[in-house]
Amino acid sequence: MTPQREAKIKRVLNHRQPDLTVVMENVHDPHNISAVMRTCDAVGIQELFILNTVIRPHNKFGKKSSASAANWLTIHTFDNTEACIAELKKRGMMIYATHLGGQAHSLYELNLTQPVALVFGNEHAGVTEECLKYCDGNFIIPQVGMVQSLNISVACAVTLYEAYRQREIAHHYTGTPMLPPEQFDKLANKWGIIETEQLKGE
Repeated sequence: MTPQREAKIKRVLNHRQPDLTVVMENVHDPHNISAVMRTCDAVGIQELFILNTVIRPHNKFGKKSSASAANWLTIHTFDNTEACIAELKKRGMMIYATHLGGQAHSLYELNLTQPVALVFGNEHAGVTEECLKYCDGNFIIPQVGMVQSLNISVACAVTLYEAYRQREIAHHYTGTPMLPPEQFDKLANKWGIIETEQLKGE
């Protein structure tokens, strides 16, 4: 592996945000999941949660949509809502779901600098009632159009870049590692192997 690629790995890991994550609940289209993966990687999310309680687990995701982003993420899969939520709560995260309800707040009213998990639901049915009962709050993305809906991957991208904006202002992207040292080293080793294999194929 070249020194340039090694430096890139360290630079990316230095900006990872272990206290920011996404939960994709019963998302049907694997290409939507893959597009979300690409955005997660772009804003420094390391761990992504995929929760399937009413659809079967996906065997694979759209490689073209993800641009191989899955290589650089830690993906946790669950088929039980309570177990997934328990893992997030163990990490001290607030949990906010995209849901148009009476108590929903605007995305831009959320404090996304705190430890937070953002839940995005099924393309047609949204977030399940079971999941909503565990959430700390709901949010919407303000819209003024006739359709009043966004593709899930677009909604996730808008939300995550608001998190990025807030966190950059709060100096979360200074280059000081936020990942635990053991996790940092494990990922650096794994990514180094992937980069070496890719270099051989070029």
